[in-house]
Amino acid sequence: MTQSNVWDPLVRMTHWGVALGIILNGAIVDKDSNLHETVGYTVLALVGLRLIWGLIGTRHARFRDFPLDPGAAMEQLSDMIGGRKRIHLGHTPLGALMIYNLWASILMICLSGYMMTTNTFWGVEWVEEVHELFANWVFFSAVLHVAAVILESRRTGVNLPRAMVTGVKTLPEEKATSA
Repeated sequence: MTQSNVWDPLVRMTHWGVALGIILNGAIVDKDSNLHETVGYTVLALVGLRLIWGLIGTRHARFRDFPLDPGAAMEQLSDMIGGRKRIHLGHTPLGALMIYNLWASILMICLSGYMMTTNTFWGVEWVEEVHELFANWVFFSAVLHVAAVILESRRTGVNLPRAMVTGVKTLPEEKATSA
């Protein structure tokens, strides 16, 4: 087993902060409260910070380390179905698709949520429907993300949740691809 520092503190902090914010606003905080708005703006700030870090951050935090590549994602899916094990040091191609999906969806939640606070869109039904649609989509995506992390952790022998807590991936001796 080899250990590699992969996820820097900012990546981990934004990941868990956004996850907490989504859980709070989706399941705990009253949607009509000021706290709901505050949590929403906090999530927006965390996603914005993470997007900036994707341009200037550490190696595995940068967008170029996990490009939006549907072909590579299909190849990873084929590997999974075929029982082939390819370990990625950074994000996997399917993981990258999920990240971009979540970021875009969260930004849509934030935009529609903000719109609902303005005089122009206050009480406009389609804005509320867009907000709810993307909130439900993020919930579904998050459940899929957690299931995929558990599946890939078991399939590859790499404890991905621990790596997102500690920043260190413990890899089997097989060579890891850089993703």
